[in-house]
Amino acid sequence: MHQKSGFTLIEIMIVIAIVGILSAIAIPAYGDYVKRGKIVEAVAGLSEMRVKMEQYFQDNRTYVDACVAGTVAPLPPATTNFVFSCPTLTGIAYLISADGVAASNMTGFQFTVDHANVRTSTGGPGWTAAANCWLARRDGSC
Repeated sequence: MHQKSGFTLIEIMIVIAIVGILSAIAIPAYGDYVKRGKIVEAVAGLSEMRVKMEQYFQDNRTYVDACVAGTVAPLPPATTNFVFSCPTLTGIAYLISADGVAASNMTGFQFTVDHANVRTSTGGPGWTAAANCWLARRDGSC
């Protein structure tokens, strides 16, 4: 008698189930890992901008017009993941914001810093906001 070799249908279904379970765990974890890597752009840009804002204030004794091109503190150029803005500029206060770009799957992410170095952040869907720091992980930790 000739014996056939190969895989049975049950063996193939078990392998498919195992691969599916591993994929269900690995793909979301990888997506969070990629987003955490993109967050670095916002944090680095805001940190650099904060130093420039303080330098501008030391030179001019005001924050008004600090984010204008040609000054010591122009806004960082937009990146593929974040757009920077200065929504608040007064004589003694400022607020700088980095907003996530939808095209790079960063919708809902916003990081801010103000004149008192108060840092806030909101995350995208499923991410917990951080009221007093820049979030670094999905659970809102900094």
